[in-house]
Amino acid sequence: MYAETEEKPRQVADEVAERIERLILDGVLKAGQALPSERRLTEKLGVSRTALREGLKLLRAREIIHTAQGKGSFVAQISKVDAGPLMHLFNSQPRTLYDLLEVRSLLEAESARLAAIRGTEADFIMIRRRYDDMVAAQGAATDTATHAHLDHAFHLAICEASHNPVLVHTLQSLTDLLLGSVFACVNNLYHREPEKRQIDRQHTRLFNAVIARQPEQARKAAADHVDSVRQSLSDIEQEEQRLVRATLRLEGWT
Repeated sequence: MYAETEEKPRQVADEVAERIERLILDGVLKAGQALPSERRLTEKLGVSRTALREGLKLLRAREIIHTAQGKGSFVAQISKVDAGPLMHLFNSQPRTLYDLLEVRSLLEAESARLAAIRGTEADFIMIRRRYDDMVAAQGAATDTATHAHLDHAFHLAICEASHNPVLVHTLQSLTDLLLGSVFACVNNLYHREPEKRQIDRQHTRLFNAVIARQPEQARKAAADHVDSVRQSLSDIEQEEQRLVRATLRLEGWT
C-alpha cells in the first residue's frame, strides 16, 4: 500500500514534465520565455500544485528550465549554439557565410514545402503577420538590424508551420549564425535598389506559395531566394576585390 502511494505522485510528476517538454518541443513555449504562473499551469494541465512542482523539479534537473530567484521559471536556451571556438571560426572565416547559406537553402526549402502541406490556418495567420511586419518596414526608416530580425522571423514562422520539431530546433540552434547571414544580406543588398526589389519579390513569391498550399512552388521559392542571395553576395565580394586591385594598380606599390 505504501509503495502504491509513493509511485502515484512520481508518475504524475513525470507526466507533467513530459507535457511541458512537448510544449517546448512544439514551440508553444520558446527558449527564454517565462513559464506561466503556477495557478495558470495547474489549470491548463489539470494537475495539483504538488504534482506541478515535482514536474518542474524534474525539468530543472534535466536543465530544460531554470529558475531565477524572485523572477520565476524560464525555458532554457537548450538549442543555443556554443559561442566558443565554433562561433569564432565561423565568424573569422568569410567563406563560412556561403556554407551557411547552402545549409539555409536546404533547410528552408524543405520547411517551406512542409509548411505548404501541413500548415494550419493558425500557422498561416502567424506567417501573414510576420510578412506584413516585413513589408511595413520596407517603406519605413528601419535600421538594418531590425530588418534582419524581421526577415529572420518571417522565415522562422514558415519553418514552425512545417510541424517538424527537429527541423525547427535545428534552425533555432543556428539562430545566431542565421541572423549573421541575414544581416549580411540586408546590410549588403538592401541599399542596392535592384537587389532589394528582387528580395522583396522573392519573399512575396514564397509567402504566396505557402499560403496557397503549393508545396513544390514553396520549396523552389525558398531555395531560389537563398541561392539568389548567395550569388548576389558573391558578386558584390568579387566586385569589391576588383576595385581593391584596380586601386592598388592606380596608386602603385613602391
